[in-house]
Amino acid sequence: MPETTRESLTLHWDEAGPVSGPPILLIMGLGAQMIAWRPGFVDLLVAQGYRVLRFDNRDSGLSDAIDHRVPEIGDLARIVLRGDRAMAPYLLSDMAQDAVAVLDAAGVEAAHVVGASMGGMIAQQLAIDEPARVRSLTSIMSRPGSRWAGLPSAQIARIVTTPAPSGRDGQLAHELARQEAIAGPLFDRAAMAAFLEESFERNPDRSGTPRQLAAIMASPDRTPGLRKLAVPSLVIHGRQDRLVRLSGGHATARAIPGSELLVVDRMGHDLPVPLWPLLTDAIGGHIRRVERSSLNASA
Repeated sequence: MPETTRESLTLHWDEAGPVSGPPILLIMGLGAQMIAWRPGFVDLLVAQGYRVLRFDNRDSGLSDAIDHRVPEIGDLARIVLRGDRAMAPYLLSDMAQDAVAVLDAAGVEAAHVVGASMGGMIAQQLAIDEPARVRSLTSIMSRPGSRWAGLPSAQIARIVTTPAPSGRDGQLAHELARQEAIAGPLFDRAAMAAFLEESFERNPDRSGTPRQLAAIMASPDRTPGLRKLAVPSLVIHGRQDRLVRLSGGHATARAIPGSELLVVDRMGHDLPVPLWPLLTDAIGGHIRRVERSSLNASA
């Protein structure tokens, strides 16, 4: 697997599809490895002629972990609300620069950037900080960072922030229950259980997730930056999303000038297999429109 280094951090990435195809960079969410972009999902993009890059965010998968302890989730929230953001070892802007390092390693000047959940936040920040590196933006089941937009109910917040028990079986059962709680009606329990085992075998260490969460909580509201974006943008959100509620998608779309909002029925905070054709067609169609517009502008 290819890897690159940024500021002493090793980042693992891979690619599929024709090198000559328009490049897509996929960015995954909180605590998730790049393999959460399932091969079948990637294949549907490759079949449209795209070169698809994936990478493990810092503190996940095979990329390096950061040696830094952060407070427990309840304490973390109180600290951030007091205005103290120093407890986070890095911010979403640092994770966006990791994405730039992957583009550099792949020899890609600018990519169509697609992010899911926290990956959508990173993608938004990348478009704000490095607009020349982003040919288009697709933000999936994410939010712009404003205090209230898209927040989950107290019940869901408790479920997703309850610490996992120790031991392999306990951790897998805990994560399966968490995924089921935030998924939509197309949730496939057996497929998710198999995927979680695959992820555990690849890297069982979940200690980076609180640090990634600290980065989300300590990062500033992206709404002012999004309002200045000239990057063609598509916002996709599940109607049944209970972790990042639909108001997060609406707020993101409102913030980005000229953006398109696609609300998907039967989609929660997940990317279920039956919706892959719809989602990849939407992403591919958005990119094709951007590519055609770019060609017409240069003609």
